[in-house]
Amino acid sequence: MTSRRHNLLLAALLTAAVGAAGCSTVSKLNPFKGSGGPKEVATEGQRISIIPQDEVLAPAEALKGVDFALPPITTQADWPLPGGTPEQSVENVDAGVNLAIAWRRNVGQGSSNAIHVTGTPVVAAGRIYTLDAEAGVSAHDAKTGAEIWRANLRPSDNRRDRESFGGGVAFNDGKLYVTSGYRFVAAVDAASGKLLWRTRTEEPIHAAPTVAAGRVMAVALDNSMLTFDAATGAAGWTYQALSEPARILAASSPAVSGDTVVASFGSGEVVALRIANGNDLWDEALSRASRTSALSEIRDVPGRPVIYRGDVYAVSHSGVFAATDLRTGQPRWTLPVVGITTPLPAGDVVYVVSKIGQVICASRETGQIYWMHDLNEGYVPKSRGGFWGIGGTKMPKPVWSSPLMSNNRLLLVGSSGQLVALNAKTGAVEKRLELGGPALIGPIAAGDAVYVLTDSAELIALR
Repeated sequence: MTSRRHNLLLAALLTAAVGAAGCSTVSKLNPFKGSGGPKEVATEGQRISIIPQDEVLAPAEALKGVDFALPPITTQADWPLPGGTPEQSVENVDAGVNLAIAWRRNVGQGSSNAIHVTGTPVVAAGRIYTLDAEAGVSAHDAKTGAEIWRANLRPSDNRRDRESFGGGVAFNDGKLYVTSGYRFVAAVDAASGKLLWRTRTEEPIHAAPTVAAGRVMAVALDNSMLTFDAATGAAGWTYQALSEPARILAASSPAVSGDTVVASFGSGEVVALRIANGNDLWDEALSRASRTSALSEIRDVPGRPVIYRGDVYAVSHSGVFAATDLRTGQPRWTLPVVGITTPLPAGDVVYVVSKIGQVICASRETGQIYWMHDLNEGYVPKSRGGFWGIGGTKMPKPVWSSPLMSNNRLLLVGSSGQLVALNAKTGAVEKRLELGGPALIGPIAAGDAVYVLTDSAELIALR
C-alpha cells in the first residue's frame, strides 16, 4: 500500500472532520472547547476517573499476580449483527483453533482514496453476508466461500453523492438489512438478494444497523438516531443528539437489551432510550479535555457501546473509557484511554484497544488494570518515496481493530496486514499471521471459523 493511500485511510478513520451536509465532502477540522477534566471530588451521579488526568496508564500494583476468570469457551453458531448479538457482546468463542487460512474470496469493491470498506460481515444459516465500499452486497457459503448471490444497491439516480462510502449489514428473520453512506436503508431477501424495500434518508449512514423488536435502528452522520419498521421500511421515531462539526469518518451501531437501546454519537454522548418511543432514559458525555492534544476535542465514540451484565462499556476519541450502569445511568469508573474501537467485556475483565495500539485488560468491577500490551512495540517507521532515503514520507504506526476472544486468545487485525493472537490472561503474543493486506474491521466468528474482511474487500476464513 502506498504512503498516500495509507495516510488517507488513517485520516478517514481517525482524524477527519465531516460536514453534516454531505458524505463525500471532508471539511476542515473545527475543534471547540470541551467541558474540562474530571473533578477530584465527585457529587452524586458524577463520574470519577480512577487515574488523574494526563497520568500515564499502568497496571495496578494491587493486581500483580492476581488471577481472574474468563468465560467458558462456547460455539457461536451465527453472527447476525455487527457485534454478534443485540447487546453487541460475544464472550469466548470456539473457532479458528489453528488460525489456518481455509479460503479467500473477493466480495466486491475495496477501499480507495475516496471510498472505504466499513461494514462488519454477518453470518446466519450457513451464509456470510458482506457490504463492499460501493454499496455492493453479497452472500457466500460460510463453509466454502462460494458466492451465492451479489446485488448492487448503489442508487442510479443519486447525483447528490456520486462518491460515498460506509454503512453495514444486519440479519434478522430471513432478511438482510443494509444501511449506506449513499443515504438509504434497505431490506433484501437473504435467500436471493431481492430488494424488498428501500427508504431514503436525509443524511449518510456510515455504520451498520441494529435490528430488534421489529425496528431497524441506525445512527446517521448528523448525530441522529433513526428507526424504521423492519417489515415495511416506514420511518419511526428519531432522536437528535448534540451537533458536532468535528468528528471521525466512522460510526457506531446501537446496542439493545430488553426494552432499552444504547447509542453513541460523534458528540461524545452515550444515550439510553426506550425502543418503543425513543424517550431518553439517561445520557453520558465521554469527553475529556487534554492540555497536550488538540485531537481530544474530537469527542466521537466510533466504536459500538457494549451491554454486558448490566453495564454499558464505551470508549471515546476524546480519551474516556467508561463503565456505566445500564438501568440508572450512574457512573462506575473511567480510564483515560483514547480509542476508536469496541470494548470487549468478558468474565471478570474488560479489554479495550487504544488508538496508539495498546491492548488494555482492566477489572470490570473497579477499572484497575491487570496488564497492557503494546502491539506497536518496537515498530520502526518505514519511509516511502524520496531519493536514497531523503525526502520520503514516514509511514505512521499501524492501527488495530476491536478484539475477538477465541479459545482464551484475543484476536486483532491491523493496518499492518497482520492478525495477532494474544494470551487473554497475560497479553503475551501467541501467534502472528500475515493476511496479505490491511484490515481494520474486527474479526467475527461463527461455527468453527473466524472471518476477517480486509480493506481490499477480501473475505478470509480461518480454521
